Amino acid sequence: MKRFAALYTALDATTSTHDKLEALTSYFSAAEPEDAAWASYFLAGGKPRQSVPTRLLSEIARERAGLPPWLFEESYHAVGDLAETIAHILPPAQRTSELGLTQWIEQRVLTLRGVPPEELRTRLLSYWDELDWGGRFLLTKLIGGGFRVGVARQLVVRALAEVAGVDHKRVAQRMVGWTDSHQKPDAARYLRLIAPDVTGEGTQTGEHAHEPPGDSDPGLPYPFFLAHPLQADPATLGDPSHWLIEWKWDGIRAQLVKRGGRVWLWSRGEDLITDRFPEVAALGDALPDGHVIDGEILAWEPGAAAPLPFARLQPRIARKTLTKKALADSPAALLAYDLLEAQGQDLRMTPLVERRARLDELAAAVDGTLARDLLRVSPLVSAPDWHALAALREESRARGVEGLMLKQRESLYGVGRTKASGTWWKWKIDPYAVDAVLVYAQRGHGRRASLYTDFTFAVWDEANGVRTLVPFAKAYSGLTDEEMRQVDAIVRKTTVEKFGPVRSVTPTQVFEIGFEGIQPSPRHKSGVAVRFPRMLRWRTDKQIDDADTLAMLKGFIDNRAG
Repeated sequence: MKRFAALYTALDATTSTHDKLEALTSYFSAAEPEDAAWASYFLAGGKPRQSVPTRLLSEIARERAGLPPWLFEESYHAVGDLAETIAHILPPAQRTSELGLTQWIEQRVLTLRGVPPEELRTRLLSYWDELDWGGRFLLTKLIGGGFRVGVARQLVVRALAEVAGVDHKRVAQRMVGWTDSHQKPDAARYLRLIAPDVTGEGTQTGEHAHEPPGDSDPGLPYPFFLAHPLQADPATLGDPSHWLIEWKWDGIRAQLVKRGGRVWLWSRGEDLITDRFPEVAALGDALPDGHVIDGEILAWEPGAAAPLPFARLQPRIARKTLTKKALADSPAALLAYDLLEAQGQDLRMTPLVERRARLDELAAAVDGTLARDLLRVSPLVSAPDWHALAALREESRARGVEGLMLKQRESLYGVGRTKASGTWWKWKIDPYAVDAVLVYAQRGHGRRASLYTDFTFAVWDEANGVRTLVPFAKAYSGLTDEEMRQVDAIVRKTTVEKFGPVRSVTPTQVFEIGFEGIQPSPRHKSGVAVRFPRMLRWRTDKQIDDADTLAMLKGFIDNRAG
């Protein structure tokens, strides 16, 4: 536990990729396999379930520290992070624990759920009394379900590959499904993760190294191949005929796996989502064995010519139980654009143009009704030149897409965001953008826990002849660290009221807010919901009266519908 707490602190304290990689490599080189298994699970994005409600955590820590409720609340608001606040206020530890990370997780953290409050109080006080500040901070994060760390999954892969002496693309392949909550991290799994190449694995090396899922895990997908954002003039890419061009769909990236007579559906985030989309899983039943399709899950009504907005998929993701009504209101289909495995043969080192041809053959062989309603192949877009393609790209919003995908005809299917296997570009349309006013602020997390960095923005509602600011979006990304510090200072100077961790501020600052999509939403006061909002720039050249209006926001919906 001590070593992992020290690693967590080191990763949180730096933005240097080199320093983070060095800290990760040092940890995995010395950690016991069972501890390394849990550490890699958390660092790769595994999310521990909340073991103790935050209310109880706060209450037990406050009483142990002997603080009145008001002082604890003030401390929490000043620090901005509950785990950090608790670590600060608790009295010094009276003893030291030498238990490893695995023992802490399996024998302590995971056994706290459902424990009666009095026994819970006894256990927590005992645990906190064995740890220093860093250990208490980490433990509280883990039991409160708020564990987050500023390290990319690919960096964890690189560190493990360096420790193992194995190509990092092979480790990336082995880590597919690593954070699946249905499989407990353990020493045996970890040792397989970092095992040396075995006979037959090394037939493909370097950037094209790959390793099909083993017999022990037939349901695992392949690592996803990701596209790069295109920021240059597409004319620099040469003749358009050298590229397979598709629309960029707005859905859930997924792989449909059919092996051993069973079907699995995986999201790009390595969530097993088979039960979320039973109709797509039923499509898998109609496929021959040994096939893996890469594509996009979209909200799509049977027989319709175009997909529904992404917002129609949200109930399928958020609800714990899918009712018949939810399935009917949010129909789903798989839009396929790549075939990664056919009849048990790994096709990723086959040129894309050949994979697409085999995908078309597969789709044509599937039962007609299923093919029409549940399995659609992403259509190719053709035009004589880049100028004509740019004109088509301008139709994206009317078509319900985000732009164009450009894929080299001869590209192989790589691992992650690489150009070594052939390049894929996403040529997205510019985001929607409005000028909006900062009205609320909340502290950030991690290294930004002491700064107000999470903001709520509003636009002018001019209905009924009265001009008022109506909140419509929250955003926390897009500014530099220096700009964040400057805005934080303004928030502190202009605070009007406090609502728990949230501060309302005197409206003085205007920001250009970008977002990818917009939908009507009766749940929001503004009547709209926007997707992926972020700050494009701080408009210090504008006054709040210059901000845009709610009517303009709703106009985006009307224009798209038209």
